[in-house]
Amino acid sequence: MGIKPIKVAQLNSYINRVLNLDPILGNVSVVGEISNLKFHGSGHVYFSLKDDTSTVRCFIAASNVMKMTCPIEEGMEVIATGYIAVYERGGYYSLNVRELETNGIGQLAVQFQKLKDKLSREGLFDETHKKAIPAFASKIAVVTSETGAAIRDIIRTIKNKNTYTDILVYPVLVQGPAAAGEISRAIDDLNANHKDVDVIITGRGGGSMEELWAFNEEIVARSIYNSKIPVISAVGHETDFTIADFVADLRAATPTAAAEAAAFDTFEMLNYLEEVKTNLKNSLLSIAEIKKNRLESLNPSVFESVLRSRITYEQMNADSIIEKMESDIKTKLSALRDKIEHEREVLEAANPKSIFARGYSVIRDNNGKIINTTADLNIGNTISIETFDGNAKAKITEL
Repeated sequence: MGIKPIKVAQLNSYINRVLNLDPILGNVSVVGEISNLKFHGSGHVYFSLKDDTSTVRCFIAASNVMKMTCPIEEGMEVIATGYIAVYERGGYYSLNVRELETNGIGQLAVQFQKLKDKLSREGLFDETHKKAIPAFASKIAVVTSETGAAIRDIIRTIKNKNTYTDILVYPVLVQGPAAAGEISRAIDDLNANHKDVDVIITGRGGGSMEELWAFNEEIVARSIYNSKIPVISAVGHETDFTIADFVADLRAATPTAAAEAAAFDTFEMLNYLEEVKTNLKNSLLSIAEIKKNRLESLNPSVFESVLRSRITYEQMNADSIIEKMESDIKTKLSALRDKIEHEREVLEAANPKSIFARGYSVIRDNNGKIINTTADLNIGNTISIETFDGNAKAKITEL
């Protein structure tokens, strides 16, 4: 007879104790490639270590994350050292990592870089080849899984922006060996048989490198490059990059961002048109008012009134000018009078008659030469004396 039945929690707890007592599983180092990496808001890190055939769940506590000296990146090949423990609530075991060291680049990361370098050399990423996303797309094709969260986000975003754009959902696998072929054929078919499509969105939600790998396949990259219809790549989260992102005409950080870029906002446009309408109405009213005023000015009675007002104004302006001219002339005449009077006084002061009137006289010899000094006189000389009121002659008797 078997032992008494136990609860699931008791079984998981017992397995956990057994694992903790194992000397090897208590301190084990495992080589593998980081996959399905997730950084939790709590600071903990969750990922899987994988090799060609198997995977194991791994967990790094937030307190240990800060101590890590090597990068924790998707696709890196690492050596993880820690202990095996059972998550009793979920019933699965994981490697609780204490230390992490780089052991090389994972196989997928190597493939990714090799293809990226190859396509880059061929010019598939050149900006000159990229097509502009139309501003007013009337039909948008979405190449993705018809059941994923990405298609729901894209449809909701487009419908929130307008009710005009048609959405063509082209369902494909976005994960697994057949996914790349389906995505490639969908893009080719849209170009060949759906000429009314203005833009293509292709992508999916986030995931590990393996889950996103279909968008790293060369066949998908070449279909995007050869597409005559502009292609927006929207794969994973903002931090995820795929080959499709590099070759697409536009890389969107998320499927929602792709929908935002592809669809125009009719509600915003209606607001803009309403503003244009208001401005146009105001401009027309202003022009009409100007024309009305011009028509009124052509009315004879209005014209007469305006003309009389203009004549009155011009008369007032002429009177003002005349008054100013008269004032300026008077000022100039007064200045001229003052100058003439000054010149007269100067001339009067220099007049010999005026000098004679003050008691001066002029003495000349018989030849009419003015005598300035007694040295020019001799006793017995006859001289003439000119005064204010006449002339006299005298004879020198004494010097």
